[in-house]
Amino acid sequence: MEHYITTPITAEVTSKLRAGDYVFLSGTVYVARDAAHKRFMEKLDKDGALPFPIQDSTIYYMGPSPAREGRPIGSAGPTTSSRMDKYAPRLLDLGQKAMIGKGKRSQEVLDAVVRNQAVYFAAVGGAGALLSKCIRSSEIICYEDLGAEAVLKLEVERFPVIVVVDCEGNNLYEVSN
Repeated sequence: MEHYITTPITAEVTSKLRAGDYVFLSGTVYVARDAAHKRFMEKLDKDGALPFPIQDSTIYYMGPSPAREGRPIGSAGPTTSSRMDKYAPRLLDLGQKAMIGKGKRSQEVLDAVVRNQAVYFAAVGGAGALLSKCIRSSEIICYEDLGAEAVLKLEVERFPVIVVVDCEGNNLYEVSN
């Protein structure tokens, strides 16, 4: 099934998604990788705040390349999600509703997805140049010193992803024939 969704993503939206569904996302998506996630945890421990609104947010685990002239971003392919597994449950418990990346997730993340009625999407690895065409704007919102791992705020339009793990725990990577 195909879905066209505008962020923020709520539990009402995730309740309609099933593992294997194709989704085209539009709206705001945040980019953060492991170095930024580590800083999120430090900031939460220090003052309980994050540098962007976590409620119903979508975080894309992406490694951007420099933008070519006239484009908001270069290649924008997913990175391996498991590197964020030690951080993801806490963010999901705080209200994050969607993650985009590639690869399998730990049982702790899968449990947090179900517990919080969230969703894990996969973007197609190796298609970063194509995916970048769905990104309308990109701005660094914090941790600029991390370079390619700085936190970005993207505005996307019809960004293609696949539901890998739905809010009921169905996992596309574990479907048997």
